[in-house]
Amino acid sequence: MPTSVGLNNSTDPVILSAFRAAGAWAFLALLLIPLVCSCRGTRNLVDPIVQIQTSGGSELGVTTDYGIVFLGRTAQAGEIEITAWFGDGPSIEESIIEPITGGIFTAETEILLPAVPMLFDDPGPGADVAVIGRNEEGSWRAISRLVSDPRVYGLMIEMPEELRGRDDQIGAGVFRYMGDDDPDRLQLLGLVSGRLRLSTNDGVKEYATVVGPQVLWRLVTLRRHFPRRRPMVYRDDVL
Repeated sequence: MPTSVGLNNSTDPVILSAFRAAGAWAFLALLLIPLVCSCRGTRNLVDPIVQIQTSGGSELGVTTDYGIVFLGRTAQAGEIEITAWFGDGPSIEESIIEPITGGIFTAETEILLPAVPMLFDDPGPGADVAVIGRNEEGSWRAISRLVSDPRVYGLMIEMPEELRGRDDQIGAGVFRYMGDDDPDRLQLLGLVSGRLRLSTNDGVKEYATVVGPQVLWRLVTLRRHFPRRRPMVYRDDVL
């Protein structure tokens, strides 16, 4: 007669060994769960703004689904250092400037940086935007508004106080919240490119100009296959 084998059959050493091995692997997996979660959690990007140190100075850029984008106001070629902020602190990556037509630039890092999607629809004057930059005190965020003037072609926003007189904040990101107004879910609308003063009925007003979707789409054409599969990078500072 065939012999049934169940969990209570303690006389079979092969089955006992298999269950002991399975139990050991399960116990090991449980021990590794906190370690894995810890490693993943500390590498979350704090914000999409990166600081770019060039031969001519420092400027800001933004990490997007199609790579880093910045304006190249301090240098248009050469080696650079890119500082990105993660949950466990800053990470400095070396790279080389890659020019894109339209006055924007990009650079590629050895490791992948988590990024924000890009927005290619102009929401129009009056729409609220979030402006994010980084100065010596750390990351800052201000709520502003898109404005228009028949004398100006392109995007402008009301001037946040954090931008006044701060040339080192050129390249700060201008974002729209993704539908639900979640401050952690952003879409890049453009980069702050400069300041503009206009005479109005209420006197002279200062605005911040923005390089928007009408230019940033060029990054997509350059990086149309981005992100591509890369070989795994093994470094002591990358978990």
